[in-house]
Amino acid sequence: MRIACLHTVDSNAAVFDAALRTAGLAEVSLRHTVRPDLLAAAEREGRLTPEIAAQTVAILQSLSAEADAVLLTCSTLGPAAEAASRDAPVAILRVDAALAAEAVREGGRVVVLCAVETTVEPTRRLFEAAARATGAEVSVQVVPHAWDAFRAGDRDRYWALTADAARAAKAQGAARVALAQASMAGAAALLPEAVRPLGSPAVGLAAAVAASRARQDAALRLQAGRA
Repeated sequence: MRIACLHTVDSNAAVFDAALRTAGLAEVSLRHTVRPDLLAAAEREGRLTPEIAAQTVAILQSLSAEADAVLLTCSTLGPAAEAASRDAPVAILRVDAALAAEAVREGGRVVVLCAVETTVEPTRRLFEAAARATGAEVSVQVVPHAWDAFRAGDRDRYWALTADAARAAKAQGAARVALAQASMAGAAALLPEAVRPLGSPAVGLAAAVAASRARQDAALRLQAGRA
């Protein structure tokens, strides 16, 4: 099974490779495409503009031609995956959609941590939509100074700030803490299991695999029905 990943941060390729190894999905191969210019443009504009979204949709649809599933790993660009998935030949997913579904599954108070301001609104819309089915209370928060540390290349400080924010959220009564951006996943290793936040790489890959298998099964049933 081939999963194409569209990233806006180069280091996320290694994050997803590691998540794939941990999951033990030997039958899955990942193809990484990195487009930091898309996130940079959204940051300049302060939001995901229709033009940036259209460019992202075109890239996702192009990747779908040679993959069994496509995964968009940038939360800021997430809505573009929903647009690209319409009538697509394979599943095109935003990685944080599976994260949102898992985070709100048991209800309660859910804190979602972001590092980039442009991620806040698309993340809030996604998680609040998922929460309607379970009654979860969603709070989306930016981790102060985290993105500055990331952009300066100080990943250790980036993850430490994220881990501190996750720990604080749990101490303040959050039932679940979710890390909106895939690049934040390294923070989980700094925390004990009891307060460890949910990250998107593992749940996103699992969702892509499940979606691809579901489509393959549906195609086989259709063929069998025609036989």
